[in-house]
Amino acid sequence: MSAQLHPDIETVILSEQDIKDIVTRMGAQISADYKDKNPLIVTVLRGAFIFTADLLRALSVPCAVDFMAVSSYGDGVKSSGVVRILKDLDTKVEGRHVIIAEDILDSGLTLSYLIKMLSARHPASIEVAAFAVKDIPGKTPAIKPAYVGTHVPNEFIVGYGLDYAERYRNLPYVGVLKPEVYS
Repeated sequence: MSAQLHPDIETVILSEQDIKDIVTRMGAQISADYKDKNPLIVTVLRGAFIFTADLLRALSVPCAVDFMAVSSYGDGVKSSGVVRILKDLDTKVEGRHVIIAEDILDSGLTLSYLIKMLSARHPASIEVAAFAVKDIPGKTPAIKPAYVGTHVPNEFIVGYGLDYAERYRNLPYVGVLKPEVYS
């Protein structure tokens, strides 16, 4: 059964099955790389919580999870470049293998900041698992994730945890938001 297209969605770019296949592949890669390492999966709230839940189920290795909330979007559409920690980790990362689970990577400014901040806490390693990397012509993200689920076009996409004004996170697919909705 496929989900009905939301009226604010222009087109679907990743179906439910596409998403499942991506997460399954990422889970297998991470499980192979982190055998006997008990990684700490750090989830960047709120967008990455759905991806993280699915990723955890796709992992075959012991792991832990913790959550951070950050803000870097001043007006909700373009990154302000200023990162604020709204909720820090409860877990100590010293000596741990940390994997930051991110929903979508565009500029990489937020992740660069988080990696620098977490590095100061002396983890054994830090890597990034990004569900999607936005392909922005002429721009390369500030960081290169160890695990990339897929690449998406430079469009305003929502669904599968991605939102616009706290809406559309619950869509079971990833779609392009109609411009008239956010302009």
